[in-house]
Amino acid sequence: MTLASRLAVVAIASLFATGTAFAQTAAPAAKTDATTTTDKKAPKEHSTESLECSKQADAKGLHGKERKKFRSECIKSAKAGTAAAPSADKK
Repeated sequence: MTLASRLAVVAIASLFATGTAFAQTAAPAAKTDATTTTDKKAPKEHSTESLECSKQADAKGLHGKERKKFRSECIKSAKAGTAAAPSADKK
């Protein structure tokens, strides 16, 4: 046998031997619906004051820091306005 034929035989034998290393493994277990629903966060509900202030900010065309500042002040004043009204009725 020549050197080239010996190398060919060794190469073919090694392909057969390593074939099992590349064999497909079992598929991982699929996640159940219970695990996927617990991973997600529940959507946060927004107050009526927050939604109204967002609409006002949209109407003014505010974006970024200006919008954040406007909404913060708007929500504070809206909550203070609703809290002040019942105390005025008690007097």
